[in-house]
Amino acid sequence: MAGVEEATQPAQVDVSKTSSGAAEGYDKKCIFCRVVNNEMGTELLHCDEDISCFRDIKPGAPHHYLVVPTKHVGNCKSLNKEHVPLVKRMVETGKEVLQKNNVTDLSDVRFGFHWPPFCSVTHLHLHVLAPASQMGFMSRLFYRLNSYWFITADQLIELLNTKEETN
Repeated sequence: MAGVEEATQPAQVDVSKTSSGAAEGYDKKCIFCRVVNNEMGTELLHCDEDISCFRDIKPGAPHHYLVVPTKHVGNCKSLNKEHVPLVKRMVETGKEVLQKNNVTDLSDVRFGFHWPPFCSVTHLHLHVLAPASQMGFMSRLFYRLNSYWFITADQLIELLNTKEETN
């Protein structure tokens, strides 16, 4: 894709540096860990030490991206208050990727997470869909606001802010 700069080359998790053969924050059974580790041949639209982004393989909108922590983090139900900065950074990364792909109307974007057990991959992942107004019938159902199975990023942040920290 012409809009991706060389500066966004993927950072790889080096699984050879630990005696157990698995780097901290890497789950070899997790498809998203394998994607961000460049094992699947998936184009990474953004990748740094903390956050990675790639296209959803079943897009629900003309622009449908998944923003994930580069290191394995469980689903949104496993998070607590200390994860709020991570979720906010995921949203900001989603906005940056949209802007790099010429999506300027951020009022017609949906940012959210599937709520367990309605998520097929347990690695935390933010769905970024734009324009939301162009989502088809099934996508409107899968990424439905105020449903039991989908929570917006803002709703998750609000929920996490009410939880106790683990320390």
